[in-house]
Amino acid sequence: MSVQIKNKIEKLKEKLRKYDYLYYVLSQPLVSDKEYDDLLRKLKSLEDKYPDYCTTDSPTQRLSGGISAGFKAVKHNAGMFSLDNTYSIDELRAWDQRVRKGLTENAVYEYVVELKFDGVSINLTYVNGKLTIGATRGDGQTGEDVTANVKTIRAIPLVFLPKRMPDLIEVRGEVYIDKKDFLKINEERMDLGDDLFANPRNATSGSLKLLDSSITAKRRLNFFAHSLGAYHGEPIDTQWDFLARLKEWGLRTNTHSALCSDIEEVIGHCNHWQDKRDELDYEIDGIVVKLNRFSQQKELGFTAKSPRWAVAYKFAARQATTELLAISVNVGRTGVITPTAQLKPVECSGVIISNATLHNFDEIERLGLREGDRVLIERAGDVIPKVVKVVEQKGKRLYNKPEKCPACGEKIIKEKAEDVAYRCINSNCPAQLERALLHFASRDALDIEGLGQAVITQLVKLGRLKSLADIYKLKINDLLEVELFKEKKANNLLEAIAKSKKQPLARLIFALGIRHVGQKAAYTLAMEFGSMDKLIQAKLQDLDRIPEIGEVMTGSIIDYFHLSQTKKLIRQLKNARVNMHQEISKVKISELTGKTIVFTGQLKGFSRSQAETLVRQFRGIPTSSVSSKTDFLVAGESTGTKFNKARELGVKIINEKEFSRLAGK
Repeated sequence: MSVQIKNKIEKLKEKLRKYDYLYYVLSQPLVSDKEYDDLLRKLKSLEDKYPDYCTTDSPTQRLSGGISAGFKAVKHNAGMFSLDNTYSIDELRAWDQRVRKGLTENAVYEYVVELKFDGVSINLTYVNGKLTIGATRGDGQTGEDVTANVKTIRAIPLVFLPKRMPDLIEVRGEVYIDKKDFLKINEERMDLGDDLFANPRNATSGSLKLLDSSITAKRRLNFFAHSLGAYHGEPIDTQWDFLARLKEWGLRTNTHSALCSDIEEVIGHCNHWQDKRDELDYEIDGIVVKLNRFSQQKELGFTAKSPRWAVAYKFAARQATTELLAISVNVGRTGVITPTAQLKPVECSGVIISNATLHNFDEIERLGLREGDRVLIERAGDVIPKVVKVVEQKGKRLYNKPEKCPACGEKIIKEKAEDVAYRCINSNCPAQLERALLHFASRDALDIEGLGQAVITQLVKLGRLKSLADIYKLKINDLLEVELFKEKKANNLLEAIAKSKKQPLARLIFALGIRHVGQKAAYTLAMEFGSMDKLIQAKLQDLDRIPEIGEVMTGSIIDYFHLSQTKKLIRQLKNARVNMHQEISKVKISELTGKTIVFTGQLKGFSRSQAETLVRQFRGIPTSSVSSKTDFLVAGESTGTKFNKARELGVKIINEKEFSRLAGK
């Protein structure tokens, strides 16, 4: 039986690797995303059931997530040199002359031209065809070990296809983010109130340096292989042959590389891609030119910093000058105040630009911007226009950031001295209203079934919802104005609203959307103070003495309840008879008391939030990641990598039935 299971797992792995190769290397997908995901789930289920057959090179291990303690330094087997840049065709021809002089007289030579991706260099070490280390370039000799994050990139194979496999190889390449994915990431960050990435390269770099690889996995990173580092294997004579060999091994290379017989052919490619770069799905900022034959590369050698046999031809920056007409501010859905430059319309690389990002108020101060100045703008990463500098100071007065939110008039704050973002923390701010209403009605908050995004959007437009408290003023006639609402549906929603008034205080505190206060903190506050009035009256020292409530959260709570809008909201909710109290029962004692507990997989009898609430009732500590300090791992169906990690660390693993027994259910 064990042999059959092992063979079944190996066949699934082989099939998934084949599909990865067809998709990423050959651009010939054979199955749909759903079929691929179904196979992956099937493999994961088998590995969870038979963990002895789960290996580090399995496709499922890309899904592993967890918080790293930090990145350790790793030395490259062969140095990673930076390229010299050329900025004109004349400079490129001059470099070609130096190459000619450096080679044996009358030597015949060719060039390989490759697109210069605007991403982050990475060094992949494969031993006997298995990925062992993924490292950043660092100083060229030593980089940072980011293997866990590299493994989340599906375009990077964990195992080579078995064709002329080398004993050891360092594959150099570029990690990048496609233009469309970069825009999605920034849209998501805007929704969360996070600072936007300036360009795809910054987003890529930040993603590779995240300590939590599960977040990296969501960042849609991609990869092209392009260069050779250390190598122990069957001889390869040229760069062109090396690119073909990479494809054999299952590594993704760029299809726009070309073999050129002379510098004039190289220049033709440079001119072509300078004109056509916008047609690509990803950003490039130039062309890399390399001598094709490795023996000739060795003959030319290196300077202290760069190879003599390769050079980068950099495209001209996409810049233009125009007048800064005004600086406006926008309020994001989470209250972040973002300044924007309103510009006299100007063409920049074929696009008419009339506004540009200024990122934050510190950036305005750094640039010394005045309305009326003539400024240099650049299409950063060819996606988001930004102001680079002042070229002619024509404005009369320095810009002063607003003291109050332009949408609601409340004071804006910078929550920590090291923050760059200013924020409106008024949950009734019109600019934040829809998102605040949606959170208030969500399942983990007051659980108002039927009050979803589409309904909220219409009620706001109709003027029926102007604050959170207005939910409790809705009448049946208000709801009948909403599209697709009939009497039965309207009554069901009104019943859900009435039911929400009886929810525990902990849910109400969470529903208010106080910055930094999640479900766990809301429960702690409710159990500590017992009523909304006592929480509102809490002083700094009252909050400081609660171990689970940190300094940042304390400041956020104090600031929130000092707002006049908050006080008005609480009065309105009280008038609507929304529950403002929490029953503080005596702490139950069981084997869960004081224990750190992690859940993995699907539970049948509880939702995840219900299970964690039970743990807190026993003054246990529910957490999301397994460590040596974890006391219990509660395993449901279809467990993940937490299960394997718990086994490795010797953490006690219990099933849902045992958890229910300990919780007295």
